Amino acid sequence: MSHYKPYPAYRDSGVEWIGQVPEHWVECSLKHALAEMGSGGTPDTDNPDYWCNKINGTPWIAISDMSSTEFVDDCQKAVTQAGIESKRLKVFPQGTLLFSMYASLGHVAELGMAATTNQAILALLPASGINQRFLKRWLQSLQPYLVVDANNATQDNLNAEKVRNLPFVKAPLIEQQRIATQVDSEVVRIDALITKKTRFIELLKEKRHALIDHAVTKGLNSEAPIRNSEVEWLGEIPAHWEVRRMASIFREAIRPGDQSLPILSISIHDGITDEEVAAEDRDRRVSQIEDRTKYKRVAPNDLAYNMMRAWQGAFGAVTVDGLVSPAYVVAEPMIEFRTAYIENLLRTPMAIEEMRRYSRGIADFRMRLYWDYFRDLKVCLPPLEEQDKILDLITRETSRIDRLTKKTQRSIDLLKERRAAFITAAVTGQIDLRESA
Repeated sequence: MSHYKPYPAYRDSGVEWIGQVPEHWVECSLKHALAEMGSGGTPDTDNPDYWCNKINGTPWIAISDMSSTEFVDDCQKAVTQAGIESKRLKVFPQGTLLFSMYASLGHVAELGMAATTNQAILALLPASGINQRFLKRWLQSLQPYLVVDANNATQDNLNAEKVRNLPFVKAPLIEQQRIATQVDSEVVRIDALITKKTRFIELLKEKRHALIDHAVTKGLNSEAPIRNSEVEWLGEIPAHWEVRRMASIFREAIRPGDQSLPILSISIHDGITDEEVAAEDRDRRVSQIEDRTKYKRVAPNDLAYNMMRAWQGAFGAVTVDGLVSPAYVVAEPMIEFRTAYIENLLRTPMAIEEMRRYSRGIADFRMRLYWDYFRDLKVCLPPLEEQDKILDLITRETSRIDRLTKKTQRSIDLLKERRAAFITAAVTGQIDLRESA
């Protein structure tokens, strides 16, 4: 933003986070910029048809519908007109600004269709003399200020009265229009770059998965003879690889816990940890048993898995002595091989689908892969030296891809910071865009 000039003269706005504003702008409360403010609610549930197909009903907007986009053009739920009338929920016109008061505090979106909202969302319509696009960008500039207050526990949630009293700095209407046009143009440019970089990360992830999938099922030598594994999910494999039942390479291990060992966790994305996760970093839904002897002890080279999430890839090759949940399964190697190779194999999409087939339960969230079924799974096993070469390649190439992914994600974060900074600088008059539009 260094190529933008400031206004000729400024004065103090009286609001600490805003600082100085152009001398001819007028500071006031947000209520003076609004012609209308309203909120919705949750329709009566005693009407059996209150949730319905949104083609036949009125869209009902929740914060989840507006948390990742500037425009709400679709939503997951809708209500019948009867359900709306029973609660007297107002239907807001297309183009209405939405402002979240609870979760995703201060998020702003614009309605792409007429809809009603829940009670956590305010619907805002600008007053005469206020450009709606400028108002939208002003509301976006408030978000960091609101989040800081919430983190300081002074403003956990907003309400309509607090929103009305939020600060607003009013520029002349023609300036609002020019500022909004320039901001919209810059936001479109930055968002296009973010989209391009986000797609690049997706391609990197696809390449990472493809690399691992091919290495652990086809090997590294493209000229090696192949044969039919006679296992549907494996298909063709190098002719010199073995096909083994899990029961021939692992046995279930049930070892008592030890108070001195760390409690390890298993992720569907990252496998098993090699140290205990700090309490503040754990999923709040996960609680630990104080008596660690009730956990299962694991040792290096074991394979541990979460029975309920095995079909999602919740496996881990153990690298340190530790403990895992008593609800997990621990498999101990009976022959010499690399457990990390098996972990990578079990994370392939084909293997995950096979484990889903072997899991038992009436719904996905109840599916469990018990040892008695896991032991019957068949896997391919290269010679030990080849396993090492495959793991070396996976480690080297995934590390390279992960570094590039991290670098790209950092550039996305910087673009988002630039986007937010530009919006704030524009709508608070820190830069003069009058001649830019």
